[in-house]
This record gives sequence, structure tokens and C-alpha cells, in this order.
Amino acid sequence: MSSQQHTSNAGGRHKLEGPRNHYVSYIISIILTMLAFAAVLYGGLDRSFLILFMVGLAIVQIIFQLAYWMHMKDKGHLMPIVGLLFGGFVALTGVAAAVYWMWW
Repeated sequence: MSSQQHTSNAGGRHKLEGPRNHYVSYIISIILTMLAFAAVLYGGLDRSFLILFMVGLAIVQIIFQLAYWMHMKDKGHLMPIVGLLFGGFVALTGVAAAVYWMWW
């Protein structure tokens, strides 16, 4: 089994995708996780800042993993992206409705 993968683009030409991209994306994912762990471990941060920081890191991690691990950055992935965005919209609408209902 080869350690390099061929991916085709719209022109029919194949570009070579080696393991370097996977190594770099794995290291960046580990760094993002370590940042979140270090922020909680430090303990001297304000609770509201810590929550916003963790949510921000989670969003960056989601986008990064979708782009590199799930190959959403490549051409031909428009419908899965639209589906993910619609699912996120439905989930956020449900959470907003639940919060509104509890505070009403």
C-alpha cells in the first residue's frame, strides 16, 4: 500500500497528496487541543472568557478538521457543505427556541 494518494480534480489531471498534509493537520489539531487544555489548567482566567475561548477553539477545530480530514476543501463537496450548514442552522434554532422557552 502506497503512502501517497492521488486525487482527481475537474480537469481530469491527478494531483499527488502525500502524507505531509496529514502530518501537519494532525500536529495543528494536537496544538489546538493542548491550547484548550492549558487554558483550563491555568485556572486564573475569568469563567466567561474561558467558555468563549473554548467555544472559539472548538469552532476552529471543527472547521479545520472538516477542511483537511474530511477533504471539504476539495472540489465537488458543495452539497455536503450545504447539508452541514443546514444541520447547524436547525440545531442552533432548536437551542435558541429552548433557551427562549425556558426564559419566557
